[in-house]
Amino acid sequence: MQPTNQPQSQYHQLGGEQAVIQLVDRFYDLMDTRDDVSALRDLHAKSLKGSRKKLFLFLSGWLGGPSLYTEKYGHPRLRARHLPFKITSLEANQWMKCMDQALEEQIADNELLLMTLKSSFRKVAEHMRNTAD
Repeated sequence: MQPTNQPQSQYHQLGGEQAVIQLVDRFYDLMDTRDDVSALRDLHAKSLKGSRKKLFLFLSGWLGGPSLYTEKYGHPRLRARHLPFKITSLEANQWMKCMDQALEEQIADNELLLMTLKSSFRKVAEHMRNTAD
């Protein structure tokens, strides 16, 4: 339990473990069904089960909750782990389309949290770019 004078982590503001799972599941459901994100979808395996699990583990710690990814795999080294994949602004923008929609659907009552997370995710998506357009 966090002291009352400390701000809640984004993990807790979002709703904890179940909310992070919900966000990840919606994100990948969108990636799997939206026709306008096919370049992004093509970077992934046919089954998104492993990707779902790893994103949940990562986001748990990244949002200020339990450091599940680090405990299981070590430092995330996010950019290095994505270097084998060609990521241009197209893929980064498609990733954000899915994440923005998932966030908007899940966070209806906290505009500050929504905008903060969108901004933070945008920075990560841009950092993953490793190929010029």
